[in-house]
Amino acid sequence: MRKAVLSVLAAVLFAMPAFAQQDHGAHGGAAMSGADPAFEAQMAAHEKMTVDMGAVKPSGDPDVDFVQMMIPHHQGAIDMAEVELKYGKDESRKALARQIIDAQKKEIAEMKEWLAKNAK
Repeated sequence: MRKAVLSVLAAVLFAMPAFAQQDHGAHGGAAMSGADPAFEAQMAAHEKMTVDMGAVKPSGDPDVDFVQMMIPHHQGAIDMAEVELKYGKDESRKALARQIIDAQKKEIAEMKEWLAKNAK
């Protein structure tokens, strides 16, 4: 099982930089040309997260690698939630965005603290 998890993690790590360099214009069509600034901002946040996750260098420790990749993943959630706060209209979705921001910031702080104690 652990070998399978490591294989998947390795595949993701190697695929991320290639994915991040692709032209993602097909995702948004007209939206990517400026027609929908909210969608464009969401895609920019997602692409930044993808690039940042792809920049993580394997440490050889699956726990460290997991945490190092989760930090930009959580930051991506924060960035996307901030887009919702800026452009969203549904108050229940904006409340969810605020909850996501609070939770993800706490988890990022916890992960950074863990890395400081455990990464070699």
